[in-house]
Amino acid sequence: MASVLDQIKAWTTIVADSGDFESIDQYKPQDATTNPSLILAATRNPRYAHLINSAVKYAKDKEGTIEEKIDWAADKLLINFGCEILKIIPGRVSTEVDAKLSFNTEATIQKARRLIELYKEVGIDKSRVLIKIASTWEGIRAAEILEKEEIHCNLTLLFSFPQAVACAEAGVTLISPFVGRILDWYKKSTGQTYQADNDPGVKSVSRIYRYYKQHGYKTIVMGASFRNTGEIEELAGCDFLTISPALLKELQNDCKKIERKLSPDKCMCDNEPKVTYDEISFRWDLNEDAMATEKLSEGIRKFAEDNNKLKDELKKLLSGC
Repeated sequence: MASVLDQIKAWTTIVADSGDFESIDQYKPQDATTNPSLILAATRNPRYAHLINSAVKYAKDKEGTIEEKIDWAADKLLINFGCEILKIIPGRVSTEVDAKLSFNTEATIQKARRLIELYKEVGIDKSRVLIKIASTWEGIRAAEILEKEEIHCNLTLLFSFPQAVACAEAGVTLISPFVGRILDWYKKSTGQTYQADNDPGVKSVSRIYRYYKQHGYKTIVMGASFRNTGEIEELAGCDFLTISPALLKELQNDCKKIERKLSPDKCMCDNEPKVTYDEISFRWDLNEDAMATEKLSEGIRKFAEDNNKLKDELKKLLSGC
C-alpha cells in the first residue's frame, strides 16, 4: 500500500513549509514556502551561517544608512535561502514581503519588485518565485498590480471567504488559507474539541475551493498551517497543500488507504451565488468575522516581530558587534 503522502500526491501538489533544506529534500515536494518565522529559525542553525555572512557582505557594499543596509541584508538573506531551496525543488519558492508593509500598497509593490530584481541578479527568473503578501485590502491591491507585471503572488494570512473572493477577483496566482490557525481560534473561543471532518479550518478551505471551481477562478488554493494529519487528509484533492516536515513524516509513515475529498467535478453541483467586493464591503465583512480579523492582525504582528528579531541579528553583524 502506498503511503498517505504518496496517495495525496496523486491528487494534490505538495509544498514544503520549511526553511530547512534537508527536510525539503527528503520529501521531494514540487514547491516550497518560507516566512519570517521559518527563516529566523533556520538562521539559528550553524549550517546556514554562510548564507547570513553572504547577505551581510552584500549589504556592507551598498551605500546608505545603517537602517538601509539592514534592509538590504534582510532582503538578500531571503533570496539566499530561496536560491538554495530552488536547487532542491523543481517548482517555485515563496518569498515574503516585510509584514510591516501590509497596509501600504505602493511600498509592497516596490519591495516585491526589489526581491524579484535580487533573484534576477543571481540568475533566477521571476517565473520560479511567488511573492508572499498578507491578504489585507492593500496587499490584495498590490498583488493585482504585480500580477499584471507577471510577478506572481501568494496571498498569505488568509482566514476568510471575503479575503479569498477579493484575491480571486484580483487575479492572484495563489492563496494560502490558514487551516490550523482558524482551528486554534475556535478551540479557544468555544472550548470545544473538533474532529477533522468538522474542523472549521477545513470547512473554510473546502468552501473556498468549491466556490473557485464553481465560478471558474484560476487562482490556486493552497491549504496551509496544519495542526494534524487529519486536516490534511480531509483536504486531499485541494490544488496545493503546504505541509511542515513533521507532518510530512507522519504522512509518509502512514500506509492506510484514504479517499479524495475535493475535486472540481464535485463542485459543479454547488450553487453558492457569485459575490464581489469593493473596499467598503470587504472591510465590513472582514470586520464582521471576529476570527479572521483577530488572526490576520495577530499574524501580521507575529511575522513583523520575527522579522525585527532577524534584523536585530543582522544589525549586530553589520556593526561588527
